[in-house]
Amino acid sequence: MTTPDSPATQWVWLARCRRSQGRKGEVFADILTDFPEKFADRKKLWLLAEQSTAGKSGLVTWHDFSRAANTQKSTGALAPEGSSSVKPAAILPPREVELTAHWLHKGGIVLHFAGIDSITVAETLKGLIVAIPLEQRAALDEDEVYTGDLIGCTLVDVAGPAPVIIGQIEQVDRTAGPVALLVVQGANGEVLVPFAKAFLRKIDLEGKRVEMALPEGLVDLNTAG
Repeated sequence: MTTPDSPATQWVWLARCRRSQGRKGEVFADILTDFPEKFADRKKLWLLAEQSTAGKSGLVTWHDFSRAANTQKSTGALAPEGSSSVKPAAILPPREVELTAHWLHKGGIVLHFAGIDSITVAETLKGLIVAIPLEQRAALDEDEVYTGDLIGCTLVDVAGPAPVIIGQIEQVDRTAGPVALLVVQGANGEVLVPFAKAFLRKIDLEGKRVEMALPEGLVDLNTAG
């Protein structure tokens, strides 16, 4: 079993510190979790340098594609959006911190950690990732799966008489609309496939395989570029 101090520890990203907020050491952070309400239950967190993290994972829900146009579920950012332009100081091992207060604010979240009691100290947290070890992530409902678990899986189309390998899932994009898009690296380039419940047939995370029954022509239609 790995520990938070182990280089092999896998992490779940909860937030990214952006700037100081207020005069008592609070920081404003981007939300990188579908469960911001869980901050109320999490007193022990870790601060990580973005480039030193061993893993990350978000959540994506299997939407009913037939109702997607009317579905506008907003559950926060699911995957890191790129490195912060501010490089934090003293970024070596993960740093355990105690969360003493938090509240939602202007699309993000304000976090206050024990021992961070001034604007000057809060500024040193810019660019750091707020995380928990993988084994502490929230339990999921049957219609949910973590984004990080999908990445690296092979997408297979089982709509026809014989399975067809589409390619390897490289990312999950939730920014294009109410239905998440699987970004798949196929034989002819990048393919975008809606991660819709109506198409989904089987997810085998142990075997790194996702089976979907895709409508004829969808893969060609959604080939990037």
